[in-house]
Amino acid sequence: MEAEHRRQMTEDRQRRIIEFLVCILCSVFCVLLVLPYHAGGADKNQQFQFTKNQQIQQIKPKKPVKIKLHRNAKGEYSWELTGDNVDEVFNADKRLRKSLKLE
Repeated sequence: MEAEHRRQMTEDRQRRIIEFLVCILCSVFCVLLVLPYHAGGADKNQQFQFTKNQQIQQIKPKKPVKIKLHRNAKGEYSWELTGDNVDEVFNADKRLRKSLKLE
């Protein structure tokens, strides 16, 4: 009877130890699953932090020179040039004169 009781107590202890180990393993597994997700969430928040960069704010796309070409009744050409950059307007005028053989 006493041997049966000892055997029962040993089985109960083994069962508790196994349950404890399973609980510990499940906890570790859950932590390992959550850590990469949490770490990835922190990286995502860092990607969406906006800062103002003065160099980028000052960059503007170049506007092309606008050319309005006119032809009168005599067949002579004239044009109106508009643009932000004087050098580009001058170069456009030079190219028009060259292509129309006015120089």
